[in-house]
Amino acid sequence: MTWNPSQRMSKTSMWKNPKETYQKDGTVLMEPNRWRKKKVYVMSDRGTNNHSEVTDFILVGFRVRPELHILLFLLFLLVYAMILLGNVGMMTIIMTDSRLNTPMYFFLGNLSFIDLFYSSVIAPKAMVNFWSESKSISFAGCVTQLFLFALFIVAEGFLLAAMAYDRFIAICNPLLYSVQMSARLCTQLVAGSYFCGCFSSVLLTSMTFTLSFCASRAIDHFYCDYRPLQRISCSDIYFLKVISFFLCSIIILPTIIVIIVSYMYIVSTVLKIRSTEGRKKAFSTCSSHLGVVSVLYGAVSVLYDAIFFMYFTPDRFPELSKVTSLCYTLVTPMLNPLIYSLRNKDVKEALKKLLEKKNTIL
Repeated sequence: MTWNPSQRMSKTSMWKNPKETYQKDGTVLMEPNRWRKKKVYVMSDRGTNNHSEVTDFILVGFRVRPELHILLFLLFLLVYAMILLGNVGMMTIIMTDSRLNTPMYFFLGNLSFIDLFYSSVIAPKAMVNFWSESKSISFAGCVTQLFLFALFIVAEGFLLAAMAYDRFIAICNPLLYSVQMSARLCTQLVAGSYFCGCFSSVLLTSMTFTLSFCASRAIDHFYCDYRPLQRISCSDIYFLKVISFFLCSIIILPTIIVIIVSYMYIVSTVLKIRSTEGRKKAFSTCSSHLGVVSVLYGAVSVLYDAIFFMYFTPDRFPELSKVTSLCYTLVTPMLNPLIYSLRNKDVKEALKKLLEKKNTIL
């Protein structure tokens, strides 16, 4: 093939734009270049609009054989029934018995309310999915589930810290207890717990659902948690991880410090009591709260490796994450009323009185 000098400009153009192709006569064909531009435009449009195209997610749940779904459904149903019975019963006892009109039981009533509602956010949908083939949850439903669960679980952490402070005042400064733990302060502590839960939940939920979910719609969990949602996102989640770590630090660390410092003072004060009966009575008022704290923070620490290790631990064991999530989503709300009712003399007497009234009516 001979080179024609008249084709100089065409050859020069070829070197300037290698995406152009030529016919034998040197005519430039622009179609491949336009095709490439169009293809890039479609991909870009897909990346920007993919978030709006996601209308639902799939909750994978537990990876077990189908025949075990019935067993899991019955287990969830039993636990959830005990949660309803225990927490509704606890709130009823506290509201109907005037002897329990104290700061300690005011906090306990709010704890039962929180346990009841955040378990109700998780358990019913999980039970429905055991029978569903699609196991889907709408986008709005997933947002609502994450928001409410984050709100109540954070509020519970701050409420437990407030309860530890209440026990500290009751044991270390018993003469000033009624003055320091006024109704106004108790209301402010509870309202502050809900406010902190709402603020952190709004921040976490809004940042999580601004991600683009183009990798998959399948959430490898039995409810909408932010860590499984991060795994199916195709967006850069570094900033979200930093914010999540920061939120966990400012939520878990201060509450744990308040609880630990309060119980250090409580133990120091109780050990100074000379009578064995006095020590036993003082410890009995704190044992229930300490049991609840141990169950909740024990489960959270197993899942997130306390505070700092949570950020660095890779998500290699999703099934272990699901099992430990059960501890604070279902097991803790089930155990809290049992711990307070079995270890608390006032609650047992109030329950006995309430049952006697019902028997008299019948």
